[in-house]
Amino acid sequence: MKKQCFNPYLPSYEYIPDGEPYVFGNRLYVFGSHDRFNGKLFCMNDYVCWSASIDNLGDWRYEGVIYKKTQDPMNKVGLTQMFAPDVAKGRDGRYYLYYTLGFRSVMAVAVCDTPAGKYEFYGYVSHKDGSLFWNKSGDPYLFDPGVLVDDDGSVYLYSGFAPKRGVPSFLTGFKKRTFNGGYVMTLDADMKTVIGEPQLLFHKAGNAEGTGFEGHEFFEASSIRKIKDTYYFIYSSINGHELCYATSKSPTGGFVYGGTIVSNGDLYINGYSGDQNAYNYIGNNHGSIVEVKNKWYVFHHRQTNRHHFSRQGLAEPIVLNQDGSIEQVEMTSCGLNNGPLIGKGEYEARIACHLMSAKGAGRYGVYFGNLFFKCHPYFTQSGKDREDSPSQYIANMRDGSVAGFKYFMIDGLKEISVCVRGSATGIMLVSNSLHSEPVAKIQLQPSKSFTYFNVGVNMKNGKQALYFTYQGSGKLDFASFVLK
Repeated sequence: MKKQCFNPYLPSYEYIPDGEPYVFGNRLYVFGSHDRFNGKLFCMNDYVCWSASIDNLGDWRYEGVIYKKTQDPMNKVGLTQMFAPDVAKGRDGRYYLYYTLGFRSVMAVAVCDTPAGKYEFYGYVSHKDGSLFWNKSGDPYLFDPGVLVDDDGSVYLYSGFAPKRGVPSFLTGFKKRTFNGGYVMTLDADMKTVIGEPQLLFHKAGNAEGTGFEGHEFFEASSIRKIKDTYYFIYSSINGHELCYATSKSPTGGFVYGGTIVSNGDLYINGYSGDQNAYNYIGNNHGSIVEVKNKWYVFHHRQTNRHHFSRQGLAEPIVLNQDGSIEQVEMTSCGLNNGPLIGKGEYEARIACHLMSAKGAGRYGVYFGNLFFKCHPYFTQSGKDREDSPSQYIANMRDGSVAGFKYFMIDGLKEISVCVRGSATGIMLVSNSLHSEPVAKIQLQPSKSFTYFNVGVNMKNGKQALYFTYQGSGKLDFASFVLK
């Protein structure tokens, strides 16, 4: 029997952002960065891989550690993180893993005979003479690789980073770098030697006037896919929370802005663009698209724990229109399920696709989220970072806090229970949209341990969203809810 699929699609203890999804054989693999729960920096853990049968996207298998930080000769002590990777199957049938070491602007390559085996260090992206590529002061900055092996065997590497103030030189080996946007370069058959001259494809904000990318200029997160005769470049814009796309008939130029695919705060699709109007706490975003059994999906990520450093993978179905365009999709709790969740049973609160305080949501920073978002709800877990024992929940729901879940196929629902703990004295309102009248009101009392509170309900059958809004004094942690 197939398992239901949720968002996030991996177990709640796993923090895999920047997901690059690929189908190899009969399995879908996701390669990404590896954050640490409550980490103090991005990408603090070694690379791991997860995969699922293309016939059951709700049953994910942990493939284990595929590459360790200390395997890189420049990082034998393991003090530098490995940022967002990409993987490509070479012409020789082997799999090549591309990554950068922290902010050093050095692109490294590892190789393996299988998609999720033990990768071995292979070398660095280099010039023909073996010297490191773009390793002089004034050279463009190497970051966030996206790799494509084309139908004719040509290999293209996309890279770039366009922050407003660049990166301090002490992080880049005391070599001043340039940050002009996103580039493409051609690699030789060895998958690591640059041949020809790189091309600047995507200009940074301030230099993109008249390109059609205004307001959604390239920032980071290069990813490339080829669909029939069209190249799709997926990237994160200067807005941070969105994944955008551009298309061309050539891999090395002529890309035209297409639009937003997804926002990790449902901005734009909800009619708003400001951070405070997001329906979830926003931050950076990175991911790509993949086809699984004739259906297309976008993979991206969300932030947790009131900062940027504990991100989790999400996925949503998308539609490629006949003209090749992709319309923005909303965030849901059901993602890869390809339809609503069953309207009976117990569901973890961690699968909420919308979360906000009485005053809205906002954009997480890197530090001090516990101060700036002191009165806001957030996703967190008990204990330390680990690879087992899920225990994620929504913490710190105060008066007016909302957790929204999309979607469920309701059929004869008679009772709703919530499992909460904390000092809360009040009611949990249950409604079918963010601003609709409640269909149920659950009375809550203070409890030191997670306790179930329930109420009868008469809800219309069919596809429904569920929004839980707390009204009252004190605060609560929200673990799960039960539909009977």
